Amino acid sequence: MDLISTALPALGEAWNLILQPVVLGYLVLGVVMGLAVGVFPGLGGIAGLSLLLPFMFGMDPILGLALMIGMVAVVPTSDTFASVLMGIPGSSASQATVLDGFPMAKKGEAARALSAAFTSSLFGGLMGASFLTMFILVARPIVLAFGLPEMLMITILGLSMVAILAGRVALKGLAAAGLGILIGTIGEADAGGSLRMSTYDIPYLIDGLQLVIVGLGIFAVPEIVSLLRQDRAIASGATLGAGWLDGVRDWAANIWLSVRCSIIGVVVGVVPGLGGSVVDWIAYGHAVQTTRDKSNFGKGEVRGVIGPESSNNAKEGGGLVPTLLFGIPGSGSMAIFIGAVALLGSGEIEVGPAMLKDNLDITYSIVWLLALANVVGTLICIAASGGIARLTTIRFTYLAPFLFMLISFAAFQSGQNFEDLLALFTIGLIGIFLRRFDWSRPAFLIGFVLSNPVEKFTNQAFQIAAFRFRDSFEAGISYIFSPIVIVLLVITIASVVLGIRQAKLIMAEGDVQSGSKRAPVSFLLVVMAYVVVSLINASLIPNFSMTDKIIPLVVGSIALLCCAIMLVQMMRRPETDVIFADKEMAGEDADAPYGLWSTLAWFAALIAGTFFVGFILALTAFLITFFRVRAGASWWLTLVLTAAGIAFMCLMAGALNRDFPPGLLQDAFDLPWPLT
Repeated sequence: MDLISTALPALGEAWNLILQPVVLGYLVLGVVMGLAVGVFPGLGGIAGLSLLLPFMFGMDPILGLALMIGMVAVVPTSDTFASVLMGIPGSSASQATVLDGFPMAKKGEAARALSAAFTSSLFGGLMGASFLTMFILVARPIVLAFGLPEMLMITILGLSMVAILAGRVALKGLAAAGLGILIGTIGEADAGGSLRMSTYDIPYLIDGLQLVIVGLGIFAVPEIVSLLRQDRAIASGATLGAGWLDGVRDWAANIWLSVRCSIIGVVVGVVPGLGGSVVDWIAYGHAVQTTRDKSNFGKGEVRGVIGPESSNNAKEGGGLVPTLLFGIPGSGSMAIFIGAVALLGSGEIEVGPAMLKDNLDITYSIVWLLALANVVGTLICIAASGGIARLTTIRFTYLAPFLFMLISFAAFQSGQNFEDLLALFTIGLIGIFLRRFDWSRPAFLIGFVLSNPVEKFTNQAFQIAAFRFRDSFEAGISYIFSPIVIVLLVITIASVVLGIRQAKLIMAEGDVQSGSKRAPVSFLLVVMAYVVVSLINASLIPNFSMTDKIIPLVVGSIALLCCAIMLVQMMRRPETDVIFADKEMAGEDADAPYGLWSTLAWFAALIAGTFFVGFILALTAFLITFFRVRAGASWWLTLVLTAAGIAFMCLMAGALNRDFPPGLLQDAFDLPWPLT
């Protein structure tokens, strides 16, 4: 009763605060800015909130919160545009949406996919806000119950989704996930500081590869290159297909899936440090497991859109629980949010237990602002979707150079190094071959995303468990196998068993035909060579830094075993076997009028030009040459499109206060912006 008597007046005061016209105005402004940032791949909530930080100092608390919540709430909604229309993950929370959203767009069902996604996002966002409302006063014991073993099991549950997304050859999926984890461990180890697959002679590798670069390289580059080779519109029939109501009907027909995935989003969002990196994969896996006919997943199954989109918006509400209750950032954007709240007003608001005690009305204002932002954001997205969805009907040759431009700019922002572009190209090449030979790219990305959490939670849980076992065996066992861990372990085992049985029906890369043995075997040998080198590198780490070498050794050994078994199978099976899948043998890629290497050379030329003369000058030459030579455009159209592209990049960089990649020319001469 005390909770209710305290909460009800605070809820009323919160409504009085946010229903002021000026507060609603700031909320809408934040929503519009969030939608604008979310549309561009690789930027996301962290870049958007960073843009707002300079304006937060001394701002009225409720106005500043309205602006920030408006932006944070809708980025997971607007990043759907890139995922569905272009096959580019708008952020880490929209990676799973690509698997079925993009095939729907290619079939001319972009409008239906977007409508289902936005409706699911709205529902998930409202579920997250509702959860936050009910649990904001009683969630403390729940969050505190999650220790290191529980967080490790949540991470392993995310990894178990590899079983579902492994594809027709389970060993390929496991090897791809292992490769992703090994690439994720590149750099300086967190525990002991040992260098893995890196050297101080190449400083860039010490910090490891960024998720933005790997996500864009694995999904965006292969799709852009493939569509550019085919020289047509994204949607084969160049039509938007079924209207918006069909997508809403799809959501209504699968409302219980949306409810379950929203709950998944909320629960995973509550656990700090996981959030968007894992929740969409768990939701996608759940959507697959609960569907009778699984053959359409990866080809344009609307349930594969509804599940992840419901969860990734709901997780924002869950993510605010540890942020508001304990001052623990649930994600990178929440870390910036905590810092920005401290700047508001005269600094009297402090995120954490004190906020619930002294500013409960402000706390509930955040909850209702989150709900309103989702409604406003969804309405704006639906209103703008008609125009944006028509991008799928434009000849892709006119879109590709702008996409190369955007992903290069987004990749550079992750580390502000020219090497970011080289890493993007290299990972993009890996993505192209994974796609070509039907190795699961989602499994690779899941491995990369969860490599750090798995290693961190394993090491920390092991160290604490060792101390508990010194006290007594019972104390150690009770720490490792808590009730929550046991429940998560059962769910994980069930997920793996069901996933392996169902994986053959899910073809994320489509129905890839088999061909000759030579190319698939060659790629397998290259992967094996990298795994062997990684194992040798890890084995050279001194034993006193065992925590730095154990994960690469275990994962590398499993990946090598999978590759060795596949090599034996390839030697014994005929060329028509599914293990020899190769997109260059039959299908769109095989029939494409342009070759892989000549198409990829355009992207390489942009990066090489950037190295010598900087990004803007290289981009100008790239756009002019591409439109004239590759697209066959007139001089007038070429100059107009080039000027539009350069102006857009300058406007976006200026608004976000971002730099362009410099080249040797900028090192030699002091040039004015934007040539710097």
